[in-house]
Amino acid sequence: MTADTLFSHPAPAIDCAGLTRRFDTATALDRVDVTLAAGQFSVLLGPSGCGKSTLLRLIAGLDWPTEGRVEIGGRDVSGLPPVDRDLSMVFQSYALFPHLDVAQNILFGLSVRRVAKADQVARLDRVARMMGLESLLKRKPNELSGGQQQRVALARAVISERPICLMDEPLSNLDAKLRAEMRVELREIQQRLGLTVVYVTHDQVEAMTMADRIVVMNAGRIEQVGTPREIYATPASAFVARFIGTPPMNLVPLSDFSGAGALPGLEPGVAAGLGSDVLAGLHPEDMRVGPDGLPVRFVAEEYLGADRLVTVRAGASTLILRLAAAAEPLPESFHLTWPAAALHLFDAASGRRQSGSTPEPVPGKGSLVATS
Repeated sequence: MTADTLFSHPAPAIDCAGLTRRFDTATALDRVDVTLAAGQFSVLLGPSGCGKSTLLRLIAGLDWPTEGRVEIGGRDVSGLPPVDRDLSMVFQSYALFPHLDVAQNILFGLSVRRVAKADQVARLDRVARMMGLESLLKRKPNELSGGQQQRVALARAVISERPICLMDEPLSNLDAKLRAEMRVELREIQQRLGLTVVYVTHDQVEAMTMADRIVVMNAGRIEQVGTPREIYATPASAFVARFIGTPPMNLVPLSDFSGAGALPGLEPGVAAGLGSDVLAGLHPEDMRVGPDGLPVRFVAEEYLGADRLVTVRAGASTLILRLAAAAEPLPESFHLTWPAAALHLFDAASGRRQSGSTPEPVPGKGSLVATS
């Protein structure tokens, strides 16, 4: 089945402009501007309380913005109820009716809309085969596994033939193995149908493995929008660097590199000059043991099978590096080095990423060379 045979028109883009949502004592969203591309899997990612579910509710029409607007396919829908926004939604709880069987749950929305019986039967047959639910149609929700219930909830969204599907942490109730399987299935269905999906999660693994584009949110604002590769390779802020990756990027005051001599990505002596005004960022897998470089002390290590995570101390800071499990045992003290392009620099006060080109020298504090 292709997208043009499922929908009567192409999946639209979603544009949010200046979206603000204030409550009596808090601002949940603060002037959010973002475009969620048509036919793509967009993930709203961030910690609890960052505003991602509020943004989803404003797109769905379940809540109203204090300021700003939501456009779907170029049409301002800010004042329209959910039923008039041509979208479907999959909730965290699945919202299945316990007294209805699987077929009745899937068809519920069509029945309410008084879709012709023949059309309901044809759609049910098509969607049940797509979701692998043909043998479960007569079962009640309490007779299904968590993964099967999730498929039923998704089938109910797909059968509505709405080109936009909003998902609010739909996999959070599943165990780790089933979550991994359902990530693959959800992504496959989205691509096969050409759905515009907006997916809320606080799980960065879900975001990195499923998304075409990730919207990283923090305290009601957007920190960065980009592909999983862009966000991991070039985080726009210290917050993104700390939030993405397992384990995340190491961030330490550049002053902890002082006295280490020449280091990749730094001009000689610049670390001591900048002190704690700049944070240095390094991914755990980018650091290697070398004959010279940054002096560190061994603290501990975790064996993970294919590799191991080693904790070391550099000055007053702790770093984690990822090494092959078969690598030689480490001495109590050794040196770390890395490619020059692997060093990321962030302003300690604002958290924003330093420019990729050589920044203007800080008076009396030297200058930085180009980073990644």
